[in-house]
Amino acid sequence: MTTNELINKLGLQLNGMQQAACKAILNDSRDIVILSPTGTGKTYAYLIPLSTQLDAQSDELQAIVLLPGRELALQSANVLKSMGTGLRTMALYGGRPTMDEHRELRSVRPQIVFATPGRLNDHIDKGNINVDHVKTLVIDEFDKMLQMGFQDEMSAIISKLPFTERHILLSATDAEEIPSYLRDGFEPERLDFLPKEEATSDRVTVYTVASPDKDKLETLARLLLELGDTSSIVFLNYRDSVERTAEFLTTKGFTVSLFHGGLDQQSRERALYRFSNGTANILVCTDLASRGLDIPDITNIIHYHIPESEDAYIHRTGRTARWNKQGRAFFILSPGETLPEYASKGGNADEKNDVNDEATASVAEYQLKDDDTSLPVPQPRMTTIYIGKGKKDKISKGDIVGFLCKKGGLKGSDIGRIDVFERYAYAAIPRQKLRQVLRQTRNEKIKGLRTIVEEVKN
Repeated sequence: MTTNELINKLGLQLNGMQQAACKAILNDSRDIVILSPTGTGKTYAYLIPLSTQLDAQSDELQAIVLLPGRELALQSANVLKSMGTGLRTMALYGGRPTMDEHRELRSVRPQIVFATPGRLNDHIDKGNINVDHVKTLVIDEFDKMLQMGFQDEMSAIISKLPFTERHILLSATDAEEIPSYLRDGFEPERLDFLPKEEATSDRVTVYTVASPDKDKLETLARLLLELGDTSSIVFLNYRDSVERTAEFLTTKGFTVSLFHGGLDQQSRERALYRFSNGTANILVCTDLASRGLDIPDITNIIHYHIPESEDAYIHRTGRTARWNKQGRAFFILSPGETLPEYASKGGNADEKNDVNDEATASVAEYQLKDDDTSLPVPQPRMTTIYIGKGKKDKISKGDIVGFLCKKGGLKGSDIGRIDVFERYAYAAIPRQKLRQVLRQTRNEKIKGLRTIVEEVKN
Protein backbone atom coordinates (compact mmCIF):
# COMPACT_ATOMS: atom_id res chain seq x y z
CA MET A 1 0.00 0.00 0.00
CA THR A 2 1.40 3.40 -0.99
CA THR A 3 1.39 6.40 1.32
CA ASN A 4 -1.34 8.13 -0.71
CA GLU A 5 -3.47 4.97 -0.69
CA LEU A 6 -3.09 4.73 3.08
CA ILE A 7 -3.97 8.41 3.59
CA ASN A 8 -7.08 7.99 1.42
CA LYS A 9 -8.05 4.81 3.27
CA LEU A 10 -7.83 6.64 6.59
CA GLY A 11 -9.80 9.59 5.22
CA LEU A 12 -7.18 12.07 6.40
CA GLN A 13 -6.27 15.50 5.14
CA LEU A 14 -2.69 16.02 6.28
CA ASN A 15 -1.68 19.32 7.83
CA GLY A 16 1.53 21.11 6.86
CA MET A 17 3.68 19.38 9.46
CA GLN A 18 2.43 15.92 8.49
CA GLN A 19 3.01 16.60 4.80
CA ALA A 20 6.56 17.77 5.48
CA ALA A 21 7.26 14.76 7.71
CA CYS A 22 5.97 12.30 5.11
CA LYS A 23 8.05 13.91 2.40
CA ALA A 24 11.22 13.89 4.51
CA ILE A 25 10.82 10.30 5.73
CA LEU A 26 10.02 8.96 2.26
CA ASN A 27 12.45 10.98 0.16
CA ASP A 28 15.47 11.60 2.37
CA SER A 29 17.77 9.16 4.11
CA ARG A 30 18.94 11.60 6.79
CA ASP A 31 17.95 11.56 10.43
CA ILE A 32 14.96 13.78 11.21
CA VAL A 33 13.84 15.88 14.16
CA ILE A 34 10.13 16.84 14.09
CA LEU A 35 9.02 19.63 16.42
CA SER A 36 5.32 20.39 16.49
CA PRO A 37 2.74 21.37 19.14
CA THR A 38 0.70 18.85 21.05
CA GLY A 39 -2.42 17.80 19.15
CA THR A 40 -1.04 18.31 15.64
CA GLY A 41 -0.89 14.61 14.79
CA LYS A 42 2.78 13.64 15.14
CA THR A 43 1.95 9.94 15.55
CA TYR A 44 0.37 9.80 12.09
CA ALA A 45 3.18 12.00 10.78
CA TYR A 46 5.78 9.27 11.25
CA LEU A 47 3.61 6.11 11.20
CA ILE A 48 2.03 6.74 7.79
CA PRO A 49 5.31 6.95 5.82
CA LEU A 50 7.18 4.46 8.03
CA SER A 51 4.52 1.77 7.70
CA THR A 52 4.80 1.87 3.91
CA GLN A 53 8.56 1.24 4.16
CA LEU A 54 8.29 -1.92 6.26
CA ASP A 55 7.84 -5.43 4.86
CA ALA A 56 4.59 -6.90 6.18
CA GLN A 57 5.56 -10.32 4.76
CA SER A 58 8.75 -10.58 6.78
CA ASP A 59 8.88 -12.09 10.26
CA GLU A 60 11.78 -9.84 11.28
CA LEU A 61 11.60 -6.83 13.59
CA GLN A 62 12.37 -3.82 11.37
CA ALA A 63 11.55 -0.69 13.41
CA ILE A 64 11.49 0.32 17.07
CA VAL A 65 9.59 3.25 18.55
CA LEU A 66 10.80 4.34 21.99
CA LEU A 67 8.44 6.25 24.28
CA PRO A 68 8.65 7.50 27.87
CA GLY A 69 5.60 5.70 29.29
CA ARG A 70 3.37 2.66 28.96
CA GLU A 71 0.21 4.66 28.12
CA LEU A 72 1.81 6.28 25.08
CA ALA A 73 3.30 2.93 24.01
CA LEU A 74 -0.11 1.24 24.17
CA GLN A 75 -1.86 4.12 22.46
CA SER A 76 0.66 4.34 19.62
CA ALA A 77 0.48 0.59 19.02
CA ASN A 78 -3.31 0.84 18.89
CA VAL A 79 -3.07 3.68 16.35
CA LEU A 80 -0.99 1.46 14.07
CA LYS A 81 -3.40 -1.45 14.49
CA SER A 82 -6.34 0.81 13.59
CA MET A 83 -4.59 1.87 10.37
CA GLY A 84 -5.03 -1.61 8.86
CA THR A 85 -1.59 -1.78 7.29
CA GLY A 86 -1.16 -5.52 7.82
CA LEU A 87 1.89 -4.93 10.02
CA ARG A 88 2.17 -6.87 13.25
CA THR A 89 3.01 -4.86 16.34
CA MET A 90 3.32 -5.00 20.12
CA ALA A 91 3.69 -2.57 22.99
CA LEU A 92 6.48 -3.47 25.43
CA TYR A 93 6.53 -1.81 28.86
CA GLY A 94 7.15 -2.39 32.55
CA GLY A 95 4.54 -3.33 35.10
CA ARG A 96 3.87 -6.82 33.77
CA PRO A 97 6.06 -9.95 33.63
CA THR A 98 8.75 -9.90 30.95
CA MET A 99 8.11 -13.61 30.34
CA ASP A 100 4.49 -12.89 29.36
CA GLU A 101 5.72 -10.42 26.76
CA HIS A 102 8.35 -12.88 25.58
CA ARG A 103 5.71 -15.53 24.91
CA GLU A 104 3.61 -12.98 23.03
CA LEU A 105 6.66 -11.84 21.03
CA ARG A 106 7.27 -15.41 19.87
CA SER A 107 3.62 -15.72 18.85
CA VAL A 108 3.11 -12.32 17.21
CA ARG A 109 6.55 -11.88 15.60
CA PRO A 110 6.09 -8.10 15.27
CA GLN A 111 7.67 -6.05 12.51
CA ILE A 112 7.52 -2.91 14.69
CA VAL A 113 7.41 -2.51 18.46
CA PHE A 114 6.53 0.43 20.71
CA ALA A 115 8.60 0.20 23.86
CA THR A 116 9.76 1.97 26.99
CA PRO A 117 13.59 2.08 27.28
CA GLY A 118 13.98 -0.13 30.35
CA ARG A 119 11.76 -2.91 29.04
CA LEU A 120 13.39 -2.86 25.58
CA ASN A 121 16.86 -3.18 27.13
CA ASP A 122 15.60 -6.12 29.17
CA HIS A 123 14.30 -7.96 26.10
CA ILE A 124 17.46 -7.29 24.09
CA ASP A 125 19.74 -8.45 26.93
CA LYS A 126 17.75 -11.66 27.35
CA GLY A 127 17.79 -12.38 23.63
CA ASN A 128 14.01 -12.19 23.41
CA ILE A 129 14.14 -10.08 20.26
CA ASN A 130 16.51 -10.01 17.31
CA VAL A 131 17.50 -6.44 16.40
CA ASP A 132 19.76 -7.31 13.45
CA HIS A 133 17.12 -6.15 10.95
CA VAL A 134 16.10 -2.94 12.74
CA LYS A 135 16.80 -0.10 10.30
CA THR A 136 14.70 2.69 11.87
CA LEU A 137 14.61 3.95 15.44
CA VAL A 138 11.90 6.45 16.38
CA ILE A 139 12.19 8.36 19.67
CA ASP A 140 8.87 9.97 20.56
CA GLU A 141 8.82 12.82 23.10
CA PHE A 142 12.62 12.85 23.23
CA ASP A 143 12.51 16.01 25.35
CA LYS A 144 10.60 14.09 28.02
CA MET A 145 13.18 11.31 27.76
CA LEU A 146 15.84 13.85 28.73
CA GLN A 147 13.81 15.15 31.68
CA MET A 148 13.06 11.67 33.02
CA GLY A 149 16.69 10.58 33.11
CA PHE A 150 16.63 7.89 30.44
CA GLN A 151 20.09 8.84 29.14
CA ASP A 152 21.93 5.72 30.36
CA GLU A 153 19.22 3.35 29.14
CA MET A 154 19.04 5.13 25.80
CA SER A 155 22.81 5.01 25.37
CA ALA A 156 22.68 1.28 26.02
CA ILE A 157 19.94 0.80 23.42
CA ILE A 158 21.80 2.79 20.76
CA SER A 159 24.90 0.62 21.31
CA LYS A 160 22.80 -2.53 20.83
CA LEU A 161 21.33 -1.44 17.48
CA PRO A 162 24.37 -1.68 15.16
CA PHE A 163 22.44 -1.77 11.89
CA THR A 164 20.11 1.19 12.46
CA GLU A 165 20.25 3.49 9.46
CA ARG A 166 17.93 6.29 10.56
CA HIS A 167 16.68 8.06 13.68
CA ILE A 168 13.42 9.99 13.82
CA LEU A 169 12.94 12.20 16.88
CA LEU A 170 9.67 13.89 17.82
CA SER A 171 8.73 16.45 20.44
CA ALA A 172 6.10 19.08 21.26
CA THR A 173 8.73 21.34 22.83
CA ASP A 174 12.20 22.31 21.68
CA ALA A 175 14.81 20.64 23.84
CA GLU A 176 17.85 22.81 24.46
CA GLU A 177 20.20 20.15 23.21
CA ILE A 178 20.29 17.00 21.16
CA PRO A 179 20.52 13.98 23.47
CA SER A 180 24.14 13.08 24.20
CA TYR A 181 23.61 9.50 23.10
CA LEU A 182 22.95 10.78 19.55
CA ARG A 183 25.25 13.78 19.38
CA ASP A 184 28.30 12.33 17.62
CA GLY A 185 27.69 12.56 13.88
CA PHE A 186 24.01 13.34 14.37
CA GLU A 187 23.14 16.06 11.85
CA PRO A 188 19.41 15.72 11.28
CA GLU A 189 16.98 17.45 9.01
CA ARG A 190 15.01 19.71 11.33
CA LEU A 191 11.27 20.19 10.76
CA ASP A 192 10.32 22.96 13.19
CA PHE A 193 6.61 23.73 13.38
CA LEU A 194 6.65 25.18 16.88
CA PRO A 195 5.13 28.68 17.14
CA LYS A 196 7.35 31.57 18.16
CA GLU A 197 5.41 31.87 21.39
CA GLU A 198 4.83 28.43 22.91
CA ALA A 199 1.50 28.91 24.62
CA THR A 200 -2.09 27.80 24.35
CA SER A 201 -3.91 27.47 21.05
CA ASP A 202 -6.03 30.37 19.85
CA ARG A 203 -8.90 27.84 19.83
CA VAL A 204 -8.69 27.62 23.62
CA THR A 205 -10.39 30.24 25.79
CA VAL A 206 -8.69 30.67 29.16
CA TYR A 207 -10.81 31.43 32.23
CA THR A 208 -9.96 32.28 35.81
CA VAL A 209 -12.29 30.99 38.52
CA ALA A 210 -12.05 32.60 41.95
CA SER A 211 -12.12 30.28 44.95
CA PRO A 212 -13.06 32.07 48.19
CA ASP A 213 -11.08 29.49 50.18
CA LYS A 214 -7.59 28.04 49.95
CA ASP A 215 -9.20 24.61 49.69
CA LYS A 216 -10.69 24.68 46.19
CA LEU A 217 -12.80 21.51 46.29
CA GLU A 218 -16.19 23.18 46.67
CA THR A 219 -15.35 25.63 43.88
CA LEU A 220 -14.27 22.74 41.66
CA ALA A 221 -17.54 20.91 42.30
CA ARG A 222 -19.60 24.01 41.50
CA LEU A 223 -17.64 24.54 38.28
CA LEU A 224 -18.15 20.92 37.18
CA LEU A 225 -21.89 21.22 37.86
CA GLU A 226 -22.07 24.18 35.51
CA LEU A 227 -19.97 22.47 32.83
CA GLY A 228 -22.56 19.67 32.70
CA ASP A 229 -21.78 16.40 30.96
CA THR A 230 -18.96 17.77 28.78
CA SER A 231 -15.63 15.97 29.23
CA SER A 232 -13.17 17.55 31.66
CA ILE A 233 -9.64 16.82 32.85
CA VAL A 234 -8.72 18.12 36.31
CA PHE A 235 -4.94 18.47 36.74
CA LEU A 236 -3.21 18.44 40.12
CA ASN A 237 0.46 18.39 41.01
CA TYR A 238 0.50 15.57 43.58
CA ARG A 239 -0.75 11.99 43.75
CA ASP A 240 -2.34 12.36 47.19
CA SER A 241 -4.20 15.44 45.96
CA VAL A 242 -5.55 13.40 43.05
CA GLU A 243 -6.82 10.73 45.45
CA ARG A 244 -8.41 13.30 47.77
CA THR A 245 -10.07 15.24 44.95
CA ALA A 246 -11.42 12.13 43.22
CA GLU A 247 -12.85 10.84 46.50
CA PHE A 248 -14.51 14.20 47.19
CA LEU A 249 -16.10 14.39 43.74
CA THR A 250 -17.27 10.79 43.95
CA THR A 251 -19.05 11.49 47.24
CA LYS A 252 -20.77 14.40 45.48
CA GLY A 253 -22.13 11.98 42.87
CA PHE A 254 -19.79 12.74 39.96
CA THR A 255 -18.53 9.90 37.76
CA VAL A 256 -14.74 10.14 37.98
CA SER A 257 -11.65 8.32 36.76
CA LEU A 258 -8.42 8.96 38.67
CA PHE A 259 -4.99 8.56 37.12
CA HIS A 260 -1.46 8.90 38.47
CA GLY A 261 1.85 7.08 38.42
CA GLY A 262 1.27 5.29 41.71
CA LEU A 263 -1.51 3.09 40.33
CA ASP A 264 -0.86 -0.39 39.03
CA GLN A 265 -1.01 -1.05 35.32
CA GLN A 266 -4.55 -2.40 35.19
CA SER A 267 -5.94 0.47 37.27
CA ARG A 268 -4.32 3.00 34.96
CA GLU A 269 -5.64 1.21 31.89
CA ARG A 270 -9.14 1.10 33.37
CA ALA A 271 -9.07 4.80 34.26
CA LEU A 272 -8.06 5.86 30.76
CA TYR A 273 -10.43 3.40 29.14
CA ARG A 274 -13.46 4.65 31.10
CA PHE A 275 -12.62 8.26 30.28
CA SER A 276 -11.84 7.71 26.60
CA ASN A 277 -14.97 5.66 25.91
CA GLY A 278 -17.27 8.14 27.62
CA THR A 279 -18.19 6.16 30.73
CA ALA A 280 -16.55 8.74 32.98
CA ASN A 281 -16.74 12.39 31.97
CA ILE A 282 -14.15 13.61 34.49
CA LEU A 283 -10.49 12.54 34.68
CA VAL A 284 -8.65 13.64 37.84
CA CYS A 285 -4.92 13.25 37.33
CA THR A 286 -1.34 14.38 37.66
CA ASP A 287 0.75 15.66 34.76
CA LEU A 288 1.33 12.02 33.78
CA ALA A 289 -1.83 12.44 31.69
CA SER A 290 -0.62 15.64 30.03
CA ARG A 291 1.27 13.82 27.27
CA GLY A 292 0.39 11.13 24.82
CA LEU A 293 -3.36 10.87 25.49
CA ASP A 294 -5.02 11.14 22.09
CA ILE A 295 -8.64 11.62 23.12
CA PRO A 296 -10.19 14.01 20.58
CA ASP A 297 -13.28 15.31 22.38
CA ILE A 298 -11.99 16.79 25.65
CA THR A 299 -13.76 20.10 26.14
CA ASN A 300 -12.38 21.41 29.42
CA ILE A 301 -8.96 21.50 31.06
CA ILE A 302 -9.12 22.51 34.72
CA HIS A 303 -5.92 23.57 36.47
CA TYR A 304 -6.76 22.88 40.11
CA HIS A 305 -3.09 23.41 40.87
CA ILE A 306 -1.13 25.95 38.83
CA PRO A 307 1.24 24.09 36.46
CA GLU A 308 4.80 23.89 37.75
CA SER A 309 6.23 25.24 34.48
CA GLU A 310 5.17 26.75 31.18
CA ASP A 311 6.08 23.49 29.47
CA ALA A 312 3.69 21.61 31.77
CA TYR A 313 0.96 24.15 30.94
CA ILE A 314 1.48 23.70 27.21
CA HIS A 315 1.11 19.93 27.45
CA ARG A 316 -1.86 20.05 29.82
CA THR A 317 -3.80 22.49 27.68
CA GLY A 318 -2.84 20.57 24.55
CA ARG A 319 -5.27 17.84 25.62
CA THR A 320 -8.16 20.05 24.44
CA ALA A 321 -8.91 21.84 21.15
CA ARG A 322 -7.41 18.96 19.19
CA TRP A 323 -7.91 18.63 15.47
CA ASN A 324 -9.49 22.03 14.85
CA LYS A 325 -11.97 21.87 17.73
CA GLN A 326 -12.60 24.47 20.41
CA GLY A 327 -11.68 24.08 24.06
CA ARG A 328 -11.59 25.81 27.42
CA ALA A 329 -8.94 26.01 30.13
CA PHE A 330 -9.90 27.01 33.68
CA PHE A 331 -7.51 28.20 36.40
CA ILE A 332 -9.05 27.86 39.85
CA LEU A 333 -7.31 30.54 41.91
CA SER A 334 -7.42 30.70 45.69
CA PRO A 335 -6.89 33.99 47.54
CA GLY A 336 -3.39 35.28 46.74
CA GLU A 337 -2.90 33.18 43.59
CA THR A 338 -2.61 34.90 40.21
CA LEU A 339 -2.82 33.74 36.60
CA PRO A 340 0.65 32.84 35.26
CA GLU A 341 1.90 35.27 32.64
CA TYR A 342 2.39 32.52 30.05
CA ALA A 343 -1.34 31.65 30.16
CA SER A 344 -2.25 34.88 28.36
CA LYS A 345 0.47 34.82 25.68
CA GLY A 346 -0.11 34.36 21.98
CA GLY A 347 -0.56 30.73 20.99
CA ASN A 348 -0.68 28.16 18.25
CA ALA A 349 -2.84 28.82 15.27
CA ASP A 350 -5.04 26.34 13.43
CA GLU A 351 -2.98 23.19 13.25
CA LYS A 352 -4.48 22.16 9.93
CA ASN A 353 -3.42 25.39 8.28
CA ASP A 354 -0.28 27.26 9.31
CA VAL A 355 0.86 26.13 12.73
CA ASN A 356 3.44 28.93 12.80
CA ASP A 357 0.92 31.79 12.76
CA GLU A 358 0.73 33.81 15.97
CA ALA A 359 -2.52 34.38 17.81
CA THR A 360 -3.76 35.85 21.06
CA ALA A 361 -5.16 33.72 23.83
CA SER A 362 -8.44 35.01 25.21
CA VAL A 363 -8.62 35.28 29.00
CA ALA A 364 -11.86 35.93 30.87
CA GLU A 365 -13.14 35.73 34.41
CA TYR A 366 -15.66 32.92 34.85
CA GLN A 367 -18.42 33.86 37.24
CA LEU A 368 -19.99 30.93 39.06
CA LYS A 369 -23.71 31.17 39.64
CA ASP A 370 -24.83 32.30 43.08
CA ASP A 371 -27.15 29.33 43.47
CA ASP A 372 -26.30 26.12 41.64
CA THR A 373 -27.82 23.69 44.15
CA SER A 374 -30.67 22.95 41.74
CA LEU A 375 -28.31 21.74 39.01
CA PRO A 376 -28.24 17.94 38.63
CA VAL A 377 -24.91 16.14 38.93
CA PRO A 378 -24.07 15.31 35.30
CA GLN A 379 -23.76 11.63 34.45
CA PRO A 380 -22.21 10.12 31.32
CA ARG A 381 -24.48 8.16 29.00
CA MET A 382 -22.29 5.07 28.90
CA THR A 383 -20.73 2.73 31.43
CA THR A 384 -17.99 0.09 31.09
CA ILE A 385 -18.31 -3.63 31.75
CA TYR A 386 -15.55 -6.17 32.32
CA ILE A 387 -15.80 -9.54 30.56
CA GLY A 388 -13.52 -12.22 31.96
CA LYS A 389 -12.40 -13.74 28.67
CA GLY A 390 -9.95 -12.44 26.10
CA LYS A 391 -7.60 -13.22 23.24
CA LYS A 392 -6.15 -16.32 24.89
CA ASP A 393 -9.69 -17.73 24.85
CA LYS A 394 -9.96 -16.84 21.14
CA ILE A 395 -12.56 -14.16 21.88
CA SER A 396 -12.96 -11.38 19.29
CA LYS A 397 -14.86 -8.10 19.26
CA GLY A 398 -17.48 -9.77 17.09
CA ASP A 399 -17.93 -12.52 19.67
CA ILE A 400 -18.54 -9.89 22.36
CA VAL A 401 -21.08 -8.02 20.23
CA GLY A 402 -22.94 -11.28 19.61
CA PHE A 403 -22.81 -12.23 23.30
CA LEU A 404 -24.14 -8.86 24.48
CA CYS A 405 -26.90 -8.83 21.89
CA LYS A 406 -27.99 -12.47 22.29
CA LYS A 407 -27.54 -12.86 26.04
CA GLY A 408 -27.62 -9.27 27.25
CA GLY A 409 -30.56 -8.06 25.19
CA LEU A 410 -28.71 -5.16 23.57
CA LYS A 411 -28.79 -3.91 20.00
CA GLY A 412 -25.59 -3.55 18.05
CA SER A 413 -26.08 0.22 18.00
CA ASP A 414 -26.15 0.24 21.83
CA ILE A 415 -22.59 -1.02 22.13
CA GLY A 416 -19.71 1.44 22.17
CA ARG A 417 -15.99 0.83 22.18
CA ILE A 418 -14.75 -2.72 22.76
CA ASP A 419 -11.17 -3.63 23.66
CA VAL A 420 -10.02 -7.24 23.90
CA PHE A 421 -6.89 -8.00 25.96
CA GLU A 422 -5.11 -11.29 26.57
CA ARG A 423 -7.25 -12.48 29.48
CA TYR A 424 -10.20 -10.10 29.59
CA ALA A 425 -12.15 -7.50 27.62
CA TYR A 426 -13.89 -4.17 28.19
CA ALA A 427 -17.04 -2.93 26.49
CA ALA A 428 -18.99 0.32 26.72
CA ILE A 429 -22.78 -0.04 27.05
CA PRO A 430 -25.64 2.37 27.87
CA ARG A 431 -25.70 3.17 31.58
CA GLN A 432 -29.47 2.75 31.74
CA LYS A 433 -29.18 -0.85 30.48
CA LEU A 434 -26.41 -1.93 32.86
CA ARG A 435 -28.64 -3.82 35.32
CA GLN A 436 -30.38 -5.62 32.49
CA VAL A 437 -27.09 -6.75 30.97
CA LEU A 438 -25.62 -7.90 34.29
CA ARG A 439 -28.77 -9.82 35.14
CA GLN A 440 -29.17 -11.52 31.78
CA THR A 441 -25.49 -12.46 31.32
CA ARG A 442 -25.01 -13.88 34.81
CA ASN A 443 -23.53 -17.40 34.56
CA GLU A 444 -23.88 -17.31 30.76
CA LYS A 445 -21.27 -18.58 28.32
CA ILE A 446 -19.41 -16.81 25.52
CA LYS A 447 -18.25 -19.24 22.80
CA GLY A 448 -19.00 -22.09 25.17
CA LEU A 449 -16.97 -20.61 28.04
CA ARG A 450 -18.62 -19.45 31.23
CA THR A 451 -17.49 -15.94 32.07
CA ILE A 452 -17.77 -13.13 34.59
CA VAL A 453 -19.47 -9.89 33.54
CA GLU A 454 -19.31 -6.95 35.94
CA GLU A 455 -19.27 -3.15 35.97
CA VAL A 456 -15.90 -1.39 35.96
CA LYS A 457 -16.32 1.11 38.78
CA ASN A 458 -12.92 2.81 38.91
